[in-house]
Amino acid sequence: MKIHIIDDDEALRTALSRLLGACGYRVTVYESGDAFVRAETGDEAGCILLDVDMPGLSGLQLQDLLRSRNSILPIVFLTGNGDIAMSVRAIKAGAEDFLSKPIAKEDLLDAIGRAMLRYEAAAAHNSELSGLRKRAATLTAREREVFVLVVQGMLNKQIAFELGNTERTVKAHRHSLMEKLEAGSLAELVQMANRLGLARK
Repeated sequence: MKIHIIDDDEALRTALSRLLGACGYRVTVYESGDAFVRAETGDEAGCILLDVDMPGLSGLQLQDLLRSRNSILPIVFLTGNGDIAMSVRAIKAGAEDFLSKPIAKEDLLDAIGRAMLRYEAAAAHNSELSGLRKRAATLTAREREVFVLVVQGMLNKQIAFELGNTERTVKAHRHSLMEKLEAGSLAELVQMANRLGLARK
């Protein structure tokens, strides 16, 4: 697990880096949000300790940018002058925590621990969704049509009428798509359709 420290205060970056290094974490430091954006951070597990008020990209602006890029790195905000409105905005946008400087060691390590758990959960979710998308990609065009109609609650005979097929053919497509998607029930199919964005409102 790697911790990315983004703060324009060099003394704080150094102090946090030493503290977290001594706690067994690998740490990378950046003097600004722009420097972090330019860096090649890869897909390595970790979290971000992020200052709110910095030259260039502010902490909240960087948070918005990372969300737009679908980053799953949790953010723990660090601030010397944050207000309640700012902290509420950050938390609503998905921040793990909003800590005031000077930061108590226990509070910092607790927030990092929660952030790491959040990362692991998000990574597992993404991996599961990626696997589902790969399975869905193996469906034929007709199986995909049947899939969409099934999760809308249509019966086999209704689907057959809709698609101009026999009910027997629809049953075969339905059996095949459930095997390919590894779905054990209609309820699972509906959940999969929701996750794939195929379910109509």
